[in-house]
Amino acid sequence: MHGNAFQLVLDASLMVKFVLLVLLFFSVVSWAIIVKKFLHLRNAARENVSFYHSFRRTKDLETLFATSKKYLVSPIANVFRDVCADTPLDDMEQVTNALKRFEALEAAKLERHLSFLATCGSATPFIGLFGTVWGIMSAFMSIGEAGAASLAVVAPGIAEALIATAMGLVAAIPAVIAYNYYLTGARRQEIEMEDFSAELLSLLRRLRDEG
Repeated sequence: MHGNAFQLVLDASLMVKFVLLVLLFFSVVSWAIIVKKFLHLRNAARENVSFYHSFRRTKDLETLFATSKKYLVSPIANVFRDVCADTPLDDMEQVTNALKRFEALEAAKLERHLSFLATCGSATPFIGLFGTVWGIMSAFMSIGEAGAASLAVVAPGIAEALIATAMGLVAAIPAVIAYNYYLTGARRQEIEMEDFSAELLSLLRRLRDEG
């Protein structure tokens, strides 16, 4: 059966082959993003926990700054390090603005490439549908050329159509599932960043008031 399907692809029209290549491109790229984002979000979550524990154990900013350099993937560690390096910590207005700016940058990192998964999930079924329509058109043209509607005449075009449909779904389904899952994970870490920023602001105000 696998050999017959492969042979059908080889014998498909140029348009259907082009559609299948486009779907293959979307599928390969989306799977690469799925694996990459899984590793990135998992490592970011682990480093967030580790750095947050360090933050709760000590309130010495120099010690925390040195510790943050060990956590290059953690969004909250990156926000803390960037704010400390870029902003006078005794100016609460500047610190607040810097936190918002660096939170936005880290949020963009967390959601990077997810738009491709969304595009893949929404576009590939329609690309597959185009291949389906083209295959059915080929089947009808074969009927017209042969002057008969036998199975041998119709089958190749219908098979092309079904393969294009299947490839569209194969590309779309994992992309949609991964997009929703990773977007939820990214938003969860963005909330963690906001909570951390509030705690950091509270700490800086307390240190300033204590002199």
